[in-house]
Amino acid sequence: MSYAIMGVDPVSTAPKSHGLEEPWKRCGSRLRAELGEDIFTSWFGRLELEAFANGQARFTVPTRFLKSWIESHYVDRILAALNSEIGGISGLAISVRSSTHSPACAAGPAMVRDAARNEPHTAGLGVAPPQEAASGRAPVRRNDGAIAQDSLSGSPLDRRLTFATFLVGRSNQLAYAAAQRIIEAKSGQLPAFSPLYIHAAVGLGKTHLLQALAHSAVSQGRRVIYLTAEKFMYGFVAALKAQTAIAFKESLRSIDLLIFDDAQFLQGKSIQTEFCHALNSLVDAGRQVVVAADRPPGDLEALEERVRSRLAGGLCVEMGALDEPLRIKILEARIAAAQATQPNFEVSPTVLAFVAKSINSNGRDLDGAVNRLLAHTTLTGAALSVETAEIAIRDLVRTREPKRVKIEDIQKLVASHYSVTRADILSSRRTATVVKPRQIAMYLAKTLTLRSLPEIGRRFGGRDHTTVLHAVRKIEGLSHADRSLNEELELLKRMLQD
Repeated sequence: MSYAIMGVDPVSTAPKSHGLEEPWKRCGSRLRAELGEDIFTSWFGRLELEAFANGQARFTVPTRFLKSWIESHYVDRILAALNSEIGGISGLAISVRSSTHSPACAAGPAMVRDAARNEPHTAGLGVAPPQEAASGRAPVRRNDGAIAQDSLSGSPLDRRLTFATFLVGRSNQLAYAAAQRIIEAKSGQLPAFSPLYIHAAVGLGKTHLLQALAHSAVSQGRRVIYLTAEKFMYGFVAALKAQTAIAFKESLRSIDLLIFDDAQFLQGKSIQTEFCHALNSLVDAGRQVVVAADRPPGDLEALEERVRSRLAGGLCVEMGALDEPLRIKILEARIAAAQATQPNFEVSPTVLAFVAKSINSNGRDLDGAVNRLLAHTTLTGAALSVETAEIAIRDLVRTREPKRVKIEDIQKLVASHYSVTRADILSSRRTATVVKPRQIAMYLAKTLTLRSLPEIGRRFGGRDHTTVLHAVRKIEGLSHADRSLNEELELLKRMLQD
């Protein structure tokens, strides 16, 4: 059927003399080349061309979310492609088709969006856009929604991880206050900060805080989902296999609060792209997003730059190492829980203080310490002393994790040691007084961190990885021949690791 005559008004400015099917296919090829296969398939695969009339291209899509997303992000590109291949197109109109709709022009790539529109972004709000409400068009509900919802059921919550059992200290006070602000927000109120990004090393309580937040939000009747990176990746892949990706995306964007844990494990270009789209959609729609990982956004090397940038654009909070008063609180709570089943389990204040001082790595090691003390008491029947406690927990003390060195700390220490500034090290200056400290800092970054050469180069003013490799090899060679330089390097390493 010819695109040139199907549904075209007699006063249409679109060409009539030739069929438009081939030019329209070329539009799709142009968009695919500009945007990439993943984005094109995700957002344009279900778009159908209805007609050209009065200089306007008319499209349909199966869901309100897809309509809103294309209108918000891709109208200009579609108009440019249409006018390059066809010409005479001044605007786009997009509507949501019913499940029984059979378009007259169902061939060609799918696409959407209207640059002239200025409608509020409604992705995930569960409310029909104004033009749909006015027309009385019912929201489309696909049968595959149930499948997508199953894929998006969320990770299980531990009923013990609530705010009632979360202990607050100096190291986690800010993160706790931010979580409380989210819970205290009134219905319909825009979030004070979204996304909220929480990062902490293993065992410092970030998952406990996230699950406590999820429990409280559910009790308030909010639409909330708690997802680990693993669960999100599994759900997305399952939706792709079941051909329910659109329903999966729409389900994800219909919630009030997204809590996303272990972001450092998010892998795969298409999965990261989808996560980025969901993140942008929820934040732009005024929804609350909370993301947690084991490092700051800038250190998530596996994530694309646009994802890191969006995460860094919110409120970033670090949950630091447990201070001694907080460690004592945790030990007291664990001992009290153990006494519920073992009433004879007693730990003196002296032993408690010794354990809190000896184990300063994370909360999981504190749990292990209480288990070892309990086992010693119940198996031997002897009272606990500092000496027996030292024997019971010595493996935990010995295997304590070393301090994790950060590239920023290396840059600051080296700059101070060589009487230059960190800005000098990151600059393009090539004077001898700056080049040597810069190369030493790169060498230490490669030696003391797990960062890759490209990542180190990026953190040193956007330098190429070959520059970093040259610096590392040069300092290694000089240190073998220059004893004083070798001693300086060892001193810097000790200062950074202590």
